[in-house]
Amino acid sequence: MAIGFRVYTKVRRANRELVEAFRGIPVANVADNMGRITCIDTGIRPFINLPMLGTALTVKVAPNDNLMLHKALDMAEPGDVIVVDGEGSMAHSICGDIMYNIAKKKGVAGFVLDGCIRDVDALVTLEFPVYARGVQPKGPYKNGPGEVNAPISCGGIVVHPGDIVYGDSDGVVIIRESDAPKLIELARKHVASEEAIFEGIRTGTLNRDWVDKTLLANGGEVIDDYCN
Repeated sequence: MAIGFRVYTKVRRANRELVEAFRGIPVANVADNMGRITCIDTGIRPFINLPMLGTALTVKVAPNDNLMLHKALDMAEPGDVIVVDGEGSMAHSICGDIMYNIAKKKGVAGFVLDGCIRDVDALVTLEFPVYARGVQPKGPYKNGPGEVNAPISCGGIVVHPGDIVYGDSDGVVIIRESDAPKLIELARKHVASEEAIFEGIRTGTLNRDWVDKTLLANGGEVIDDYCN
């Protein structure tokens, strides 16, 4: 058995209808209803302002090597987001414009890489969402080892094959399929509550009493005097 150098060909992808139900809900609203602990590290940032939604095809690569990312790209199906644990290495890029073009042609929904990319300008023309930790013109090695479709850690978050991956200009959140039905309900309520707040701002009727109430309830003090 090639421990650390394996490809699993089968993925339990989240139900497509369930995935699509998140479209249009801000990632921040989704994350706020997941305990605020399920977002990928913001050091992994978007390189083009496009929403990204799909199911995770996970890849673990050796630092600065993209052999297994190429293997995952060959296996990818429409709607997959290729999520890569590159151990945050900034020494070499592990993805560039050839791979972006292959992915776009196959209907891949995007890339999330805990590592570096290159050929950034190509993303604008291609209109293909990519999130990465940085940019590095030096190319990768292609030797392995690594794994495809095993659980990985990307930006401090565990990602399982088939998880829902949702990104916008704020960042990326990872959602387990089992949590999705309840989460959609909560996130939609969150959106509605924020719309009511914005309406209160527009009409001048927004009540902000909660600020002082929370401050005082948590032991704070409001002093009607100058600070000496």
